[in-house]
Amino acid sequence: MTKQAIKDACDAYIRFFKGESNFSRFKSRRRTKPSFYVDTDKIQFTGTHVKLEKLATSKKKNKQQFNWIRLCEHRRIPYGEGVKYINPRVSFDGLSWWISVGIEYPDNIEIPTNKGIGIDLGIEKLAVVSDGTVYKNINKNKRIKKLEKKKKRLQRKISRKYEMNKIKTKGGECRYEKTKNIIKLENQLKKLNQRLTNIRHNYLHQITTEIIKRKPSFIVVEDLNVTGMMKNKHLSKAIGQQRFHEFTRQLQYKSEWNNIKFIVADRFFPSSKTCSQCGSYKKDLKLSDRKYICSYCCGSILDRDYNASLNLKNYGQELV
Repeated sequence: MTKQAIKDACDAYIRFFKGESNFSRFKSRRRTKPSFYVDTDKIQFTGTHVKLEKLATSKKKNKQQFNWIRLCEHRRIPYGEGVKYINPRVSFDGLSWWISVGIEYPDNIEIPTNKGIGIDLGIEKLAVVSDGTVYKNINKNKRIKKLEKKKKRLQRKISRKYEMNKIKTKGGECRYEKTKNIIKLENQLKKLNQRLTNIRHNYLHQITTEIIKRKPSFIVVEDLNVTGMMKNKHLSKAIGQQRFHEFTRQLQYKSEWNNIKFIVADRFFPSSKTCSQCGSYKKDLKLSDRKYICSYCCGSILDRDYNASLNLKNYGQELV
């Protein structure tokens, strides 16, 4: 474990000197996510359990060597002879303990030959693909709306509990006392937040996997300035819930696994304001205009997002 800590510190300094990250800091009990490294030679898996070094649920010393920790997801991690584990880590997210391991797997040799696609991301619809497929915004689903409403009520309840337990000190300052009931409610809120996160994360995985299964020769996605978009106070919450960065990240690594060329269009490429049929440019296109009408040249009428996805596809074809 000491060797691995030195290796991690070395990697952190290398990333800092390359300009890829900030200067590394020591772990803190308050801000750092609890996690630790497990030696690859001392970790053991079965279909349902895992055995870790110097970690046991039994307090009796003679039973520690027989103790195994039960896994929530059965047969998720491969086991048996010939399976080599790389960089096993155990982490805690405030509710559950998670174990992650890297496993060697043969590379995919197949090269896709189908037509390439362009993907336009948005708020009203999560993604519009150039082949006509539309993926809805899951945050407009009844299930998500119901959970968000429940979350708001729980947050208000916790806030009222804190106000009830407000104590004034001798210096005149206010101090909030955390009771057991507040801790229970905060744990409920953590579970609800995790449930919402898991639903959104799973939805993104389903979409990206479905796109990759079509085996296109290339995928083009626009480079969105999400930081700048988040400054709009009316749309910041909706933009944050869409998880554009996570969607792009999943598409990128899945494309690399399947030998699909992944292209990120230039940030200033006018995908929405250009006509996909004749190539004319429309300066006065507003955000409220949901249909693209080419009044200057060919007169074609297309859905705004679909038009943008076609332009992204054409952008990729020129590069390829």
